[in-house]
Formats: sequence, C-alpha cells, structure tokens
Amino acid sequence: MNIDKITQPFTEIFPGDFSGNTIQRNTPKVLFSTVDPVGFENPELIIFNEKLSEEIGLGKFNKDDLNFLAATNLPKNVKTYSTAYAGHQFGNWAGQLGDGRAILAGEITNEAGETNEIQWKGAGATPYSRHADGRAVLRSSVREYLMSEAMHHLGIPTTRALSLCFTGEEVVRDMMYSGNPQNEKGAVVVRTAESFLRFGHFELMSAQKEIKTLTELTDFTIKNYFKNITSQGEQKYKDFFSEVCTKTADLMVEWFRVGFVHGVMNTDNMSILGLTIDYGPYSMMDEYDLNFTPNTTDLPGRRYAFGKQGQISQWNLWQLANALFPLIKDEKFLEETLNSYGNYFWKAHDKMLCRKFGFDELKKEDEEFFINWQGLMQELQFDYTLLFNLLEKLESISDIKTDFQKISYGFLDDAKIEKLEDFIQIYSLRLKANTISKEESLDLMRKTNPKFLLRNYLLFECIEEINNGRTELLQKLTKALENPYEEIFPEFSVTRPPNYDDISGCSMLSCSS
Repeated sequence: MNIDKITQPFTEIFPGDFSGNTIQRNTPKVLFSTVDPVGFENPELIIFNEKLSEEIGLGKFNKDDLNFLAATNLPKNVKTYSTAYAGHQFGNWAGQLGDGRAILAGEITNEAGETNEIQWKGAGATPYSRHADGRAVLRSSVREYLMSEAMHHLGIPTTRALSLCFTGEEVVRDMMYSGNPQNEKGAVVVRTAESFLRFGHFELMSAQKEIKTLTELTDFTIKNYFKNITSQGEQKYKDFFSEVCTKTADLMVEWFRVGFVHGVMNTDNMSILGLTIDYGPYSMMDEYDLNFTPNTTDLPGRRYAFGKQGQISQWNLWQLANALFPLIKDEKFLEETLNSYGNYFWKAHDKMLCRKFGFDELKKEDEEFFINWQGLMQELQFDYTLLFNLLEKLESISDIKTDFQKISYGFLDDAKIEKLEDFIQIYSLRLKANTISKEESLDLMRKTNPKFLLRNYLLFECIEEINNGRTELLQKLTKALENPYEEIFPEFSVTRPPNYDDISGCSMLSCSS
C-alpha cells in the first residue's frame, strides 16, 4: 500500500496537545491530541478490502502492510492523533468526549483528487478513553466492518472499512452489563471516510467559548467538504447549517428505506457530512415495529427507536444550531430552518415509500395508504424487507395465506388474512392509477428494495465462525452485501430463525457491542 502518501493536514491547522501520551484527561481549548497506538506483537489479518484500498489511493496489499493495518511499527510519516469532541448522550449534556478507541493515521488523496481520512478503531487508549482501555473485541469489529460495507453497497452514505485484524490479545468485556465479564478476542478495524467530523466537534468549541477555533473549524469544514457553498460572511454559515440539515434528513430517509436502526443517535455519533457513523448496537429491522430499538441501554424509554430517528435527528440539529449560534446570530433563521426540517423529512420519506411500493408519484391519498399499511405491518408482524420482495411477485401468488405466512413472525388467522386481502385490493387499485408502465413500476421497486440485508443473526453466526477459525460465512456475506439488490443466496431471504429470538447479539445488544 502507498502508506508514504498519508498526510496530516488537520493537525497542521488546529491547535493540539502534543504530549503524546494516553493519560485520560480533559484537554481544554484543543481539538486533538497526539497519541501512539499501543502496538500489537502478534496481529493476524482476517479480511482486507482491496477494492476500497485501490479506490482511495492506497493500492494493493502486500504482507508488509499488516503492521500498518494493526497500527504497529508505523513509518515516520504517519503521526497519529485523536480528536476531542463533546455531545449530548441520551438527551443529556455529557461534556468533553472524544475518540476513545479511535486513532487517526491522517488522510490519503487518490488520483482523482478525492481525499479520505484513515482511522484505526481498537488500537489502544487515548486521552479521551474515559478510563477505558481503547481496545475493541472481535464481535464489535466484525459488525462494524461488515455493516459499514453493507450500507455502502445499499447506496447509503457511510464510513467504510478497509481491514479487520486480530490483535493477538484478549480483551475483557461485560457484553450485557450484567456483572459477568468475559475474555474475548481483541481486534482492530481500519475505517475510512471523507471526514470523521461530528456535531460534537462544533459543540465542544462552542461550549468552551473558543469562538475563534469554532470559526476556523467551520471555515475548514466548508472549504474542504462543502465546496458548493460560495457565499461569504454570516450567510456562509447559514448555508452550511441548511445543507447539514438536508444531508441529515436525507440520511434518515435512507435508514427508513432499508429498516436500519442506529441504536445510539447521540450528537457525538452524528456526522457533519450526513454519513452513517459509529456502528455499535445497530440492527437491520426484522419484524416491522416503529418502537423497535436494538440497544438494551435505550430501554425502557426507547429514545432511539426506529420510528423516532427522524425526530431525534431534528433534536440533534437543534443542539448543532446552538453550537453554531455564535457564528450565525440569527435566531429566527435557525428556528425557521429547524421547524421546516420535519416537512422536508416527511415529504422525502413519503416519496421514498412511493418508490418502495412502485408508485409513480406521491398522491394526496397515499398518506392514508401509508398509515394503514404501517398499522397492518405491526398487527400482522410482517418482515419489513421480505414484504416488499413479496409484493414484487404479487401477480404470481396463488395462495396468499401460505406465502404471506412465510414472512410473518406471528400466526395469520382468518381475520388477519381478510385484512391482508383488503390491503392487497387497495394496493392493486393504486398501482392501476400509475401513469408509468408495470415494468417501470417493478423497476422502481427492485432498485429501492434490497433482496439481502445483513441481519443480526447472520452477523452472530459469522462472529461465532471467525472465533472458531473459519471464514467461509464471512466470504459469503461479503459477496452478498456487495450485491444487495440481487438474491444471490436464497437461504438469506428468510425471516429470523426462531431459535435466535432470545440470544444476545441477535436481536438486542448493548452499547459495548
């Protein structure tokens, strides 16, 4: 790989604490601290994303690159650091946070002039580890590697994964916070993104009243990542905030499209570029449920439940607005922008549902159709993904009860079948009102509705296999997630097997997952 081309422009612009140690502490008035990865004596490569490596300008892998992927014996041009940020966690101000187990190597620019940051996750403690060890376990690392790549191939903005390695260490974790810690295999992921900047970076500088640095950070962000903004003065910052709102709303709509539930939408886990970031207790939804949260830490309030993600993203944007107020100083503009967020989100959401159902455009009566559909989904306990896959084949269904029972997590009695038949009749009439052809309608559905989703039980099985020294399922899942709109492996297009219903890691997870 072309590791010698990695640079650190971020650290050249902003103030930093150059102490180069990992003592957990506050670092006021700075955005980053230099820090050395712990280094691992016996790393072992599990999987390497060669396509991504070529794409971002690192090139092909050779055996000498293992040390870099495991953050060990690094070349002199790589000067590692972690960033400080703040955030609201579960609605409460948490003060200074930061990259607790993430260490940045710098950034790489490819031949097309596109730049990506490169970051290890699990390579040791940083000043922001809050008395933790900065390590990562295999299960969380596999989940991050595979799901970030799955989201990319689904067409959803996301950070990406370059490699996954065993560290050769064992790490102690209490997976469900039950007072039963266990030794687990340690791992490290290398992930990439155009930028890892979060809402929390802006919140930290604003909370510390470091307005000069806040201004420089915002200018840096606009110059490097919002190049379409050409306005000046206060208007530049208004345009910036408006675009962040749009990017965030668009991301939420994409999450709803595929049934992704992040599980921990704290402001420090919100990308300023509208990327899906920090894959912790996430889940792809099996049974449709607006109240579903995969995060045990989110119970019983379910703040970050599937159906609340649009609302929470707006709440998080309010916090970003507060952070940017010293630059914008126009309370009316911020209020109007945030109050219009819901209208933009729901219109984009309903247009997305139109594509899922194969409708030509959003009609006034579609709102009632969607509301009735949501109620039916929850009552009949249908699998979110498989329902749309089945609707694509509606004309070929000969036995409604048999085929729809296969995608339900409950029992379909006669009364429920009658409701289903009424829905199908209404749906068929709506399709006939389309101004596009039947094939064009199906094409919309096929491009919008994935055939493969990386469900939690599949991840659980994959992690178990890797723990036991096998990677066959890992390779199979990688092929499937790279082609999510094709049914390459029909055995994956089924409801979650009932034997996984109550197994930790298959439906519910903790923040340590």
